[in-house]
Amino acid sequence: MLQKSVRWIFRAASGWRTSLQMQAAASQIVELYEQPFGGKPRGRFRISMKHLREVTGRKRLYESDINDLSRALNELGFALIDMETFFVVLSHRTFTSYRRVNDAAIGAVSE
Repeated sequence: MLQKSVRWIFRAASGWRTSLQMQAAASQIVELYEQPFGGKPRGRFRISMKHLREVTGRKRLYESDINDLSRALNELGFALIDMETFFVVLSHRTFTSYRRVNDAAIGAVSE
């Protein structure tokens, strides 16, 4: 029984460590968003898997790592979009001015 408890505590602690690492990486990504590069003073950008591994300090990024990072960025007001060969980082504010679908638009495509 004690051995199972110790394993559970170790797994939980590992999860917290991973979460803290991804929160730190998310903060660095937000800093990148505010940095001037690529001819723009700040804003959305794409980041390669190689550079994402570098920011997170990982040799490999698993789906759970990407989910944790995405969740951490979401908490900071940013979206991480997986484009298969690279990732895109956008501010949630980008989406607030998008047009909204209304009943008439839904009706037009439903006919």
